[in-house]
This record gives sequence, C-alpha cells and structure tokens, in this order.
Amino acid sequence: MFSVYRSEPQFMNALHTSSIHSLPLLARGKVRDNYAVGDNRILMVASDRISAFDVIMGEPIPGKGALLTQMALFWFEQLKAICPNHLTGDVPESVVAADEVAQVKGRSMLVKRLKPIPVEAVVRGYLAGSGWKEYQESRSVCGVPLPEGLKNASKLPTPIFTPAAKAEVGEHDENINFAQVEKMIGPVLADKIRDISIQLYSTAAEIALKKGIIIADTKFEFGLTPSGELVLMDEVLTPDSSRYWPVEGYAEGSNPPSYDKQFLRDWLEAQVWDKAPPAPTLPAEVIAKTVGKYEEALTRLIG
Repeated sequence: MFSVYRSEPQFMNALHTSSIHSLPLLARGKVRDNYAVGDNRILMVASDRISAFDVIMGEPIPGKGALLTQMALFWFEQLKAICPNHLTGDVPESVVAADEVAQVKGRSMLVKRLKPIPVEAVVRGYLAGSGWKEYQESRSVCGVPLPEGLKNASKLPTPIFTPAAKAEVGEHDENINFAQVEKMIGPVLADKIRDISIQLYSTAAEIALKKGIIIADTKFEFGLTPSGELVLMDEVLTPDSSRYWPVEGYAEGSNPPSYDKQFLRDWLEAQVWDKAPPAPTLPAEVIAKTVGKYEEALTRLIG
C-alpha cells in the first residue's frame, strides 16, 4: 500500500512505502522500491525509509528519498567519464499513471535493467567502523595488509579495495578477500571492478574534500549489459552507502562526527532493544535531527 505519514506536520508527504499499481513490483529493498518497465528498464523509487542494524524503522525520514536521489544524480554526472552508469535519461514520471506521479517525482530514477554482480565494491580511504576493528585484530582489512601504528580514523597510505558478498535484505553483507572475488566473478572482471572502484572513490573524495567533506569509505555496485559492458548501478556515494565526515570535525584517534545515520544508531544503542524487528518508535526529535544531517550533507556538497 502507498504509505504516507500525515499524523504529524514533520511527516507531511513522507513516503514510507510506494504503491505503483501500473507497473509490476520487482523488489523492495531497505530504501528503494523497484518496478519493471518493460523488459529492459527499471523504475527505482527511493522511499523515505531508513534502516539501522539491518532493521527498517517504522517511521520515515521526510525528504530522505529525494535527497538521496539528488545526490546520486550529482555523482553519476561527476563520474560518468570513468565508468558508464545505468541512467537511461528518460523521465521517471513518464512511465507511471497520472495518480502515481506524486510518489515518483523528485525521488526516482529510470534505469537500465542489468545483470547485477554479487559483490559490494567497498573502497576505504580511512580506517573506520568494521575496518578499524579488523585492523586491531590482524593489521589488515579483508586480506589487505596495512602498516603498524594506524589509529581509529587514520587516513590510509592509499585507498584499498575491501569487497563484501551481497546479502539478502535483512542479512549482513559478508566481508571477503580479493581471491574470493576472483573465484566468484573471474580474475579479469575482479581486476576491472577493483581498479575502477578505487578510481571512482579517489575522484569523488577529491571533489568532496574541496566542499569540506571527507569521504572515509563507500561502496559501489556494478552490473553487466547483455553485451558484457560493466556499468555503475544502484545509488552512488550517498550518506547511506558512504561515511561522510565534516573536515572541521576530523581528528585521528576518535570517531569523527558524520553526515550519515550514526545519530540514529547512537539513539537506538541507548534503547532496550534486541536489534530485531520491530524497531523502537522514533521520537520526532530523532527524526528531525536525522533529516538535518542528510540536508546538511547535500547543502555542503551541492549548495
């Protein structure tokens, strides 16, 4: 069902779950609802859902879907010279019924239907999160050896490729090493994805740094066309798939403030909750502060 929150002013026009009856539903992810448009295109609708600890919250974050879409479109444009992307250039509103346009406008992309590659192409430029935890245990991340003496949030000597195997919705992605990627998709494609991913990250990190944002790490997703062309797909370099830090808050040795959903995670950690559905009800203050984090990231990046 088309789920829009209207009980509180801050929920006006927030889209938790889309319902496009004129197109067949392919899948619902943590954030995006995907619909088939013929045999060769997909309508990706970015909802205002938010997840933490692999659990989707019951309340939406108003404007989040539109913000993520705007940011992804910005990065697809910036990076198109490095790798082709899945955008068709077609207007999303053109493929839905008139009474469905409100669910689609400003929060959707009409994209090519591709064969997804089952690898999350994670690139890290800084040591953080699970990477910092693994480094403390082994002085490496996903099989990539790193020098002694690094701290939490340390900048790495060079960006590293630390892939993960894609998991089903609600499950955790599994960190894997490069040899495992080679076995999954072949050495030639594995090399290409690693090299392109590092180039994409390095280019984006340089652009963001000029805007006062450190992109500590990110993940890319790729697919193949029927002819075998490698294409950048899904969403790219948003706070949902990347760790964004404001430059002025960065300090090696501690967790910098971030523009992602860390505020939400911190609030949830303070609740009595077993990290299984259903999630605790989010208070208006938490929703508002989470909205503010996303909006600040977009404003700083794009203006």
